[in-house]
Amino acid sequence: MTALFLSALLLSSGIRLWLSLRQAAHVRGHRDAVPVEFAGGIDLASHQKAADYTLAKGRHGRFDLAWGLVWVLLLTLGGGLQLMHDTVSTVFDPTGLWHGIALFGLLSVSGFLWELPGSLYYTFSLEARFGFNKTTAALFLSDLAKSTLISVLIGAPLLWCVLWLMRSMGAHWWIWTWGVLIAFNLAAMVIYPVFIAPLFNKFEPLKDEALAARVTQLLSRCGFRAKGLFVMDGSRRSGHGNAYFTGFGAAKRIVFYDTLLETLNPDEVEAVLAHELGHFKHRHIVQRVAVFALLSFILFALLGWLGQQDAFFNGLGVSSRSEALTLILFSLLLAPFTFPLTPLMSYWSRKHEFEADAYAVAHARADDLVSALVKLYRDNASTLTPDPLHSLFYDSHPPAAIRIAHLKAAA
Repeated sequence: MTALFLSALLLSSGIRLWLSLRQAAHVRGHRDAVPVEFAGGIDLASHQKAADYTLAKGRHGRFDLAWGLVWVLLLTLGGGLQLMHDTVSTVFDPTGLWHGIALFGLLSVSGFLWELPGSLYYTFSLEARFGFNKTTAALFLSDLAKSTLISVLIGAPLLWCVLWLMRSMGAHWWIWTWGVLIAFNLAAMVIYPVFIAPLFNKFEPLKDEALAARVTQLLSRCGFRAKGLFVMDGSRRSGHGNAYFTGFGAAKRIVFYDTLLETLNPDEVEAVLAHELGHFKHRHIVQRVAVFALLSFILFALLGWLGQQDAFFNGLGVSSRSEALTLILFSLLLAPFTFPLTPLMSYWSRKHEFEADAYAVAHARADDLVSALVKLYRDNASTLTPDPLHSLFYDSHPPAAIRIAHLKAAA
């Protein structure tokens, strides 16, 4: 098991590093000229800013990759997870469920501290250098306190339930656990936008009556009902702009970043919204929930089998046995062993984006969506010249040039 784990971990990390270096070389090589198809909408300074931003994020990503690799090796083959288990055992009975919850808590705090330097650098240095960060130290600490409280109030009871099911439901505990987690995720889609998101951002009804009327007409033409139209104070934390749907069923709501409304004109906002409506009309959200449920069912079945294998624990540097250790070790295995699925999921996501674009063109003007996207590429400093192979692996949206060409062909 040790050899298999190390092979998967090093191979996936090596491919990720190689792809990142390819991306850097490609973006750097196209930094000094705006692609012809964007010459009228994006100036050279904006193009170079996007290139520099992409290169900076790539360097940070490579640091994160190495930093995360060291952390996983320290926890497993370095004996860190076993040390945490033994430390918690001095306070809690190692056979009790509270031991497992405490172990998760210690691991979460340790992981947060391990990642904190990189997180602080990304937010307060990298993002600030390119003019995107609006988060203050006070807001950062406030968000941290709220996130921690939510994790304790919601995460701890859920974890206790999962650990109890693993202990009490026999050999098929994984089916029960899978069912509980699927139900929780569906409930969260309803609860999050109404009760949790407002703890972090202010959501106000869209006050622009003319824009609200246009949006309402678009929703009516598309046969879509929403709980409300809201503007979120995204500028409080970041200069990036966006719009999205959130919620599920009757709790669906449309949210615009205030930065987006400051950038786009009403025609462009309508086109962007028509694109988002396309995702719902094509039932992309339902499809993703269904695929997630299927994949998670398979993974839980695998977890149920691995939890009975001594090699699973011994091969990953752990001599003790517990429900919590089973879950933690499996979570550490997921990233390297599911990495081959990344390009497949990215391809599927890009296919959805093309379908949503086609829907938008049928209910709004293609030229408006093109101009909106060009503005968003410019203002979000999105590179116009990604490496094709890197894009194939990672990009959830089609590369800018390909996407714009599709839209212009449909105009």
